[in-house]
Amino acid sequence: MKIWARALAGWWLAALLHPALGAPVEDGYDLWLRYRPLPAALQQAVAARATQVLAPAPGSASVQAAVQELVRGVTGLTGRAPRVGGPLRPGALVLATPATAPSGLTLAWADLGREGYWLRSERLQGRRVTVIAANSDVGLLYGSFAWLRAAQTGADLARLDERSVPRLSLRLLNHWDNLDRTVERGYAGASIWDWWKLPALRDARYTDYARANASLGINGAVLNNVNAKAESLTAPYLAKAAALADVWRPYGVRVYLSARFSAPKELGGLPTADPLDPAVRAWWQAKADEIYRLIPDFGGLLVKANSEGQPGPQEHGRSHADGANMLAAALAPHGGVVLWRAFVYEPEARDRAAQGYAEFQPLDGRFAPNVIVQVKNGPIDFQPREPFHPLFGAMPRTPLALEVQLTKEYLGFSTHLAYLGPLFEEVLRADTHHTAGDPRVSRQISAMAGVANIGTDRNWCGSHMDCANWYAFGRLAWDTDLGAEAVAREWIRQTFTTEPRAVADIGVLMADSREAVVDYMTPLGLHHLMGTGHHHGPAPWVDNLERADWNPVYFHRAARDGIGFDRSPRGSNAVGQYAPALAARWADPATTPEPLLLWFHHLPWEHRMASGRTLWAELVARYDRGVERVAAMRTRWAGVRDAVDARRHAEVAAYLAVQEDEARWWRDACVAYFQSVSGLPLPPGTRPPAESLEAYKSRRFRFAPGHGG
Repeated sequence: MKIWARALAGWWLAALLHPALGAPVEDGYDLWLRYRPLPAALQQAVAARATQVLAPAPGSASVQAAVQELVRGVTGLTGRAPRVGGPLRPGALVLATPATAPSGLTLAWADLGREGYWLRSERLQGRRVTVIAANSDVGLLYGSFAWLRAAQTGADLARLDERSVPRLSLRLLNHWDNLDRTVERGYAGASIWDWWKLPALRDARYTDYARANASLGINGAVLNNVNAKAESLTAPYLAKAAALADVWRPYGVRVYLSARFSAPKELGGLPTADPLDPAVRAWWQAKADEIYRLIPDFGGLLVKANSEGQPGPQEHGRSHADGANMLAAALAPHGGVVLWRAFVYEPEARDRAAQGYAEFQPLDGRFAPNVIVQVKNGPIDFQPREPFHPLFGAMPRTPLALEVQLTKEYLGFSTHLAYLGPLFEEVLRADTHHTAGDPRVSRQISAMAGVANIGTDRNWCGSHMDCANWYAFGRLAWDTDLGAEAVAREWIRQTFTTEPRAVADIGVLMADSREAVVDYMTPLGLHHLMGTGHHHGPAPWVDNLERADWNPVYFHRAARDGIGFDRSPRGSNAVGQYAPALAARWADPATTPEPLLLWFHHLPWEHRMASGRTLWAELVARYDRGVERVAAMRTRWAGVRDAVDARRHAEVAAYLAVQEDEARWWRDACVAYFQSVSGLPLPPGTRPPAESLEAYKSRRFRFAPGHGG
């Protein structure tokens, strides 16, 4: 019997490992490109509309990638491989450009631009087919992925008529990856770039990374940390970057690099990095020429300068425009761009939130045409909630890029479920009040960058649910008018299940998750309450760091008289950096939205809130609500157990259990601290913190991920 039992166990293990013997184990590696069999009715519908794949011949590498993806996807979804090539058959998928369009096909090709696509059911040569049309081969690739997305999410393929053109020209991931393969603020393992083995050994994961990005329309990636090492621009590392560029080129993903501004001194032996010095300018021109010889389609350089200790032009008495324009001149002959970050702050600033605007807005119109100023979504630093950055709308003569963070540096790392689609949507749809036309942030940016949350973990992002943030970034960067909840449902259907009730329940869970985090971490406009350095866990009491604006007490300013940072005209007047109509609204506590109340105002604990509660009672209630929301998320996830494979369901459930424990920690530690400062009793019926304030203060996390010692 023991031998038989061992044999059964061995067969069961083999079934897990080998799809031929059983369903493959779901480990998250395939992301939203799983292509698992659809329900029977959907299988038939998809198979009927994908009997054949016809593509221009001879096909470029991008067209070949499109055909391969369609074959892979259709085979996985239906169990039937479509025919490639041959005479036109009913149900064919026909890939067409203006030069290769079959007779009888009439489209408004000019409306598609360089990257757009058109999916349309057509009758050609008397046969019902689906045309995937684009002006470029990479557009055909994007269209092929879009057709597969439509197939997986239950679209009516027989009546398909979808034209899609990207709203933003540059849609980039920013990897904060170091040359030793550590990842700053990375919570999904080591860097996926194996610098030691490149350029000779090219991991298959690089291709799958490009596939995932192309499926969303992401068209570039910055390989290295914005806190850059000069060595990234040396010949050995440029060869490694070129190897990645070769792998990604068929998928329309271009390589970018972060540049250290002082590289002419560190690599070139020059005595200065002054951007107006002719020798410095010549050094950068030669470096640009060297890069483009290796990587002809190199995208450009990302620069963090004069911020958090990084070198920059201000050390030489020059402006950000001087520094950016020098690099722009070197890249311009090759068609490259400079992405110059506006994340700057200095110890002497009266209000750190106002520093970026103060330095950059006066430079509007002084940047070269191929410079894009990259602006974080909010004026502090990727907090759970911030108002949109005041630079949006305030620099009409300068191209701007919106920078958001996918890696959840301030939202519980990969441990906490926080779907960030609503955050992206919130800032993209924010009304800047700065233009007579469409005043939304989304209409005032030309690029969007996401700080990547990708690593060597098998599921790419540390937790399965965090991959939704990568997905949402790509979809919203392509189409800034998409709704975050609709994007979540797309992702769920492709990633977990097509069962309608489960899709709805997981969608509700995801839609509520970011607000839950805001409630149990930083409600009512509080911000920057996290632990020192590693940014893990609550530490609103910290007041002993070298710079005032590194301390949480600087931001919340809680005292016996009240709480909040006064940015009204009576305080720092940072509110005055916004358009007049908006500044007037936010300058008055009575007209400031409660989610931003303590961002802009220092108010007494007895201030009466919309609920009728005092500010103190409301603050505690919001912390309590955050914990309750996570408990509800756990319950809702437990309810979809039958619709999600057992392994991934259990893994997400385990993360949610940790999140609930840490939400209670955040709630208890913050309530204990703010009670100690205010001197007020807990509101009636409120649960007291589980431990003493001193116990919470004593917690240490020396080796938190993404930070180091």
